[in-house]
Amino acid sequence: MHVAVLGAGTMGRDIAHVCAVAGHEVTLRDVDSDALDAARDHVESNLAGGVERGKLTDDERDAALDRLTFTDSVDALSGAGVAIEAVPEDVDLKHAVLSEIEGVLAEDALVATNTSSLSVTTVMDALDEPSRGVGLHFFNPAYVMGLVEVVLGERTAVEDRAVGFVEGLDKEAVVVRDTPGFASSRLGVALGCEAMRMVESGVAAPDDIDAAMELGYRHPMGPLKLTDVVGLDVRLDILEYLREELGERFRPPQVLKRKVRAGKLGKKTGEGFYVWANGEAVRPAE
Repeated sequence: MHVAVLGAGTMGRDIAHVCAVAGHEVTLRDVDSDALDAARDHVESNLAGGVERGKLTDDERDAALDRLTFTDSVDALSGAGVAIEAVPEDVDLKHAVLSEIEGVLAEDALVATNTSSLSVTTVMDALDEPSRGVGLHFFNPAYVMGLVEVVLGERTAVEDRAVGFVEGLDKEAVVVRDTPGFASSRLGVALGCEAMRMVESGVAAPDDIDAAMELGYRHPMGPLKLTDVVGLDVRLDILEYLREELGERFRPPQVLKRKVRAGKLGKKTGEGFYVWANGEAVRPAE
């Protein structure tokens, strides 16, 4: 199947990777040529890492790369049977992207948004046929994480197709209703938010809080390190949206606001609740 992925950022490039490894012809589209070049390098590096770890053979890596196309052209998406939008969390931007590409997709194409918190129903208002719209919420990094939330908007009529597509990627699909934060973002940011308040009030250091959850509750990554990986700016946007929709229990902690104002956004900037070097958290930030 021809899969179109819209947006070559952190999530889009990894979703393209996953789809190509699963055997789909993938077109990754972005208007930014530098983002496309960075995405190509990122995917090539991660596929090489998969070979080194024994997850892929050389032939499987090469075949996945052959199935990937990087482009700024809308016409290159022509006939795609699945389109996955993975642009930043801005409804107007998502509407513009979906409106631009809907006409070139296959007539029965499945159209998905990778939003982590915005209303799928609202995002799919951009489509002439919103019944074919659905949320496919992948987790970061998408080529490692085994879960995808299938989020049903008010007019979604493609649940079975969406679940089948996810399972074809060798992922586990969980189906949720279109409510603020869905299931995972709502629970995840609640845990992260409380961990930030604990840091703010001096209960414990970030690495001790994370160790408590990793060793005591078997979380693969503590809530503060995960916040750094996701991006503090992303977490702040989600919390502000959830506060507006669900009330004061999702009020963003001041420590999060201060760090975002200072440009300390986590792994992508080199510092958040941790200091990062070569992709690894080396110590808690002061």
